[in-house]
Amino acid sequence: MRYLGRNFYKLVSQNKNTYPMKSIEIISIPVTDQARAKEFYLALGFEIVVEAPFEGDKKWIQLALPGSQTPSITLVTWFDNMPAGCINGLVIKVDDLTGDIAALAAKGINVGPIDKTPWGDFAAVIDPDGNRFSLRG
Repeated sequence: MRYLGRNFYKLVSQNKNTYPMKSIEIISIPVTDQARAKEFYLALGFEIVVEAPFEGDKKWIQLALPGSQTPSITLVTWFDNMPAGCINGLVIKVDDLTGDIAALAAKGINVGPIDKTPWGDFAAVIDPDGNRFSLRG
């Protein structure tokens, strides 16, 4: 590790082709009711990667978008510092924003209006707990 200034460090590898971190693998989504959240994310288009018992009455529910195992999401109820509904700013790429909004509406999922920006078109989706995602066309 090399010091680059106040509170900033850089990992320096001896071999420039070796990186200690490879990818973002799992993003925790805090929810109040795992079963309700699972149904929402399945309707949104996610698929179950793993669903297994975890610590008492909790479950490990891990989902991913079709054809992509990473990054995936896990629906969590056990992080005290992550209250349900605190996620904001995750972006999901779609090919046909207008068509996907219509398809989600047919499934009962509300999507906000399209916000056109110089860096893309976005529409907000909010899960039952208030976690907010943006679809990007």
